[in-house]
Amino acid sequence: MMNFLSRSLHMHGATTNKAVPAFQQVKDHVLQQIRSGDWKPGDLIPSERELMLQFSLSRMTVNRALRELTDNQLLVRIQGSGTYVAPGKYQSTLVEIHSIDDELVARGHRYRSQVLTLEASNAPVALKALELESGPAFHSVIVHFADDIPIQLEDRYTNPQLFPDYLQQDFHRITPNHYMVQIAPLDKAEYSIESKMPDAAVRKLLQMEAGEPCLLLSRRTWVRQAVATSVALWHPGSRYQFTGGF
Repeated sequence: MMNFLSRSLHMHGATTNKAVPAFQQVKDHVLQQIRSGDWKPGDLIPSERELMLQFSLSRMTVNRALRELTDNQLLVRIQGSGTYVAPGKYQSTLVEIHSIDDELVARGHRYRSQVLTLEASNAPVALKALELESGPAFHSVIVHFADDIPIQLEDRYTNPQLFPDYLQQDFHRITPNHYMVQIAPLDKAEYSIESKMPDAAVRKLLQMEAGEPCLLLSRRTWVRQAVATSVALWHPGSRYQFTGGF
């Protein structure tokens, strides 16, 4: 069975008509490089300027070609970074709670994280999420990367009564999920998934194009009768999918 990338290449195969539009010439070239294996999933392709010079075409023409290939999910355009051959959507299972680093490494990706926030917080939203009468709560914001492409923004509140050493952890070396399971295995979880437009801050951190929606997973978990953690997991809709079955 053809995988997603092979199927898309078949549907949008190179044109043999010599009188093709200029933008189609660029598309055909990109498709041929992917099909031949010269450009592999996750590879950075030449910039718009390099393609303009190679084909003696305008930026508008080259941009149209790359935009159409991106719309067909054959390329991924990362703001401020460049355009990459689409690796296929990163996946996560719905029911089980797995650590994202384990899932990515198991699928052959390189994993790393960037810790943006790790602090105590008395924000009302944090206390409400954890059902705490008084603070502080612990707050962490972490970006998770697959092959240096950001695929998840984790915005988490954690109960300090259950995880008193949370702020002392190095979350570049261990994920919050790994840490919490070691300290107090989770007893219950509730979650919801929705398609939601990110604000400017989330869009920038995930290097998303304007107008692209996110898949937002909101989840709370319990240890015994206490809310252990409340987390919002933002994923670029073009790079991520949830899977499940029973």
